[in-house]
Amino acid sequence: MKRFIFLLIITLFMSTSNAQNMTDALRYSTEALNGTARFNAMSGAFGALGGDASAIAINPAGSAIFLNSTGSATFSVVDKRNNATYFNTESETSYSNLKFNQVGFVFVFNNPNQESTFNKVTFGFNYMATQNFDEDLFVYGNGDTSIGEFFLGQAQGIPLDLLQLQSGESVSNLYAYLGETEGVSAQNAFLGYQGFIIDPVNPDDLNNTQYFSNISPGNFNQAYSFQTDGYGGKYSFNLAAQINNNISFGVNLNSNYFNYRQYTFLNETNSNQGSLVNQVGFENILYAYGRGFSAQFGAIGKVTDALRVGITYDTPIWYNIYEETTQYLESERIIDGSSVRTVVDPRVINIFYKYELRTPWKIAGSAAYVYGKHGLLSFDYAYKDYSFNKFSPSNDPAFNSENNAIKNELKGVSSYRVGGEYRINQLSLRGGYLYEESPYKNNTTVGDLNGYSFGLGYNLGNYRFDFSFSSTKQNREQQLYSVGLTDAAFIKAVNNNYVMTFAYEIN
Repeated sequence: MKRFIFLLIITLFMSTSNAQNMTDALRYSTEALNGTARFNAMSGAFGALGGDASAIAINPAGSAIFLNSTGSATFSVVDKRNNATYFNTESETSYSNLKFNQVGFVFVFNNPNQESTFNKVTFGFNYMATQNFDEDLFVYGNGDTSIGEFFLGQAQGIPLDLLQLQSGESVSNLYAYLGETEGVSAQNAFLGYQGFIIDPVNPDDLNNTQYFSNISPGNFNQAYSFQTDGYGGKYSFNLAAQINNNISFGVNLNSNYFNYRQYTFLNETNSNQGSLVNQVGFENILYAYGRGFSAQFGAIGKVTDALRVGITYDTPIWYNIYEETTQYLESERIIDGSSVRTVVDPRVINIFYKYELRTPWKIAGSAAYVYGKHGLLSFDYAYKDYSFNKFSPSNDPAFNSENNAIKNELKGVSSYRVGGEYRINQLSLRGGYLYEESPYKNNTTVGDLNGYSFGLGYNLGNYRFDFSFSSTKQNREQQLYSVGLTDAAFIKAVNNNYVMTFAYEIN
């Protein structure tokens, strides 16, 4: 009776727990190739060039390269394609959408005193979409591991008393209570038990902590849907200056954010001899949003009239992250030759306590050779160590375990970008290539990233129109669940990005 009264109170406040992992840390600490069409067309190799709104986002000294005050806005069409292989069965899914990609402006204040050391000061603002989380993935195949193993793995060690409903107690009440007091694993165990997927070894002992699956070994027809949507972005407030017409330096203060929603649904069927359960549907929905702060410091110097070099340091991003989850389970079992359907729908939103994530710092060096007014070549190198991702508070046992996994499984990453531009009167032709190493030491969970790009621009004096196309490819292994059903689908992901920018310059 005491537990029931407590449940009525906790249901009002929803349930809270921790469920963050290394995949979350990587998702929120990576950035995709994004920005203006000119920036994308040259694969983002702008660290030593500047003179572009998106270049400010990678080297804050870039705003001091502008000759005149300029503003720009960018839209893009993103086309994502996933080719999946799961137990030798192939499937393909695609997703396209229109996104607002970038908006920015730079105000240039030239010093009228030509004898002064400071030639100009610039103030800028730039918004850039750093991530597009929209994705649609569907895999299916005939596997040899059941979702029952997931619920079994979550239940072992949990007393039977916690999984059984007391008199007058609802599914929602007990599910919320378990989330508040025992955590996510107990909630999963509760779903499996109430859905008749697992049963206790000793059903007469309320202290029983060992369970078995009601799904017999054999073959399982599995269809897994993985859908995500959302975006990440960065607002950069910029200040830069130029000295002696040769050295530019600048700083960005960044407001970072992301919104992310993930939906997964597994449908599994079997006709294995001895199985009491022959169908399971398991739904999970995650919603996460984060707000953070970071800073960037950069410089660009002219070695000669043609050769420029740049250097940039990005601080970590300090995120505050909030998460919510919901779950749903359905199952079918055979009783006296008839199929009986069971639905376990707690209708409870798990509201997680706020937690913190510190992403890695990054350092980058760049060089560019400018052929007068005819064209240019540019090269950027960056280093970022993903093993420096860290969840807080670190004294939390779950966070401490994930932080150790991050240190053991992730590594430092080098990335390379090359870009070029050739001008024919008012027309500019552009191209680029990028390569980024896998953040995983095993190089298979997520593979290396390769991409290419090209584009063109047309200058009408005060107005400029730019268009670009970029494509990146990356392979990965997508594990269905972290416990029990740990089989993975092999994914070949291709992201195509069509970008259009309009820029206006004030002479």
